[in-house]
Amino acid sequence: MYSPKFSRSNKILKNIGTIEAAREVIDRAPLLPYYEKKFQEDAMVRSVHHGTHIEGNELNLSQAEKVMMGEQVVARERDVQEIINYRRAMERIENEDNPHIRKTLSEPLIKELHAITVHRLLEPERAGNYRKTQVVIKNSQTGQITFRPPLAISVPYLMSDLVQFVNASTDQDIHPVLKSGIVHYEFVRVHPFLDGNGRVARCLATFILFQEGYDIRKFFSLEEYFDMDAARYYEALQSVEKQEGDLSTWLEYYTEGLAIELSKIKAKVERISVDGKLKEKLGGAPLMLSERQLRIVEYIQSTGYLQNNGFKQLFPFVSEDTVLNELKELISHGIIRKTGKTKAAKYVMAQ
Repeated sequence: MYSPKFSRSNKILKNIGTIEAAREVIDRAPLLPYYEKKFQEDAMVRSVHHGTHIEGNELNLSQAEKVMMGEQVVARERDVQEIINYRRAMERIENEDNPHIRKTLSEPLIKELHAITVHRLLEPERAGNYRKTQVVIKNSQTGQITFRPPLAISVPYLMSDLVQFVNASTDQDIHPVLKSGIVHYEFVRVHPFLDGNGRVARCLATFILFQEGYDIRKFFSLEEYFDMDAARYYEALQSVEKQEGDLSTWLEYYTEGLAIELSKIKAKVERISVDGKLKEKLGGAPLMLSERQLRIVEYIQSTGYLQNNGFKQLFPFVSEDTVLNELKELISHGIIRKTGKTKAAKYVMAQ
């Protein structure tokens, strides 16, 4: 069975600590269904766009979102198809009712994900089938060979070993995030298909997190982290071969990415979570605040109060009447209260 070589460096342990702390906050945050859905949709758009953009897809984030919504965009047919395919692959691993999901990883599932990923991009006979020929990875700019994957004859055995590793007893002392990163690297190294390996590797890495209970409400996108500095992503992957098979540097990079992503989400979640006291004031009724109302509450919580002369600082391009209407809404909900009169009035959190 496949046995990865790595050490749990201080960087890795620090990153995992950050991940665990953020995960706890995100998983426990009392978000309304509206925000839950919004976060999940945002994560899906970012995953699909960046997961394909890193390999040369020319669509921008807005165009990718339009394609995912079924709208027409002026673009290369291949780029549009890549977006459609990657979204379907991501939706496939999110399907909790499917017998594969959250139970086991299998080679048929891997092949199915590949077939979805390369639909109408590769010949049908190559979609979902391991490569039968030797391939090399070249630098797209220089043409220099940067990596030689294992011989085609060994691919079935290597993939079988990888699946066994993933499905082995949870008694293994490997943190789920590390397992996800290991699978990502090893899949790329084996390069089992002629095309689409990077997209399937990133999809599988997310699957492992879901399978191990680290779906984190499906709010995150590792693909964005990879795409923001693609050169560093590929350097981190290549570090394993340079270090004679040691995955430590790659896993430092990988865990850093999830730590950064979840920290950003944690900050957003903390900002819009329904405060327990506010929910209690409404008798447990759903609370739906607008973006401006959220900013007002955040401002008052941080500074203690808001006055009319602070409106322009908070909302430079919004009329005073509009801000006053937002304040009236918050007062009617019992979230804030007004003290004093006229222009000197202060708006504070209701006690």
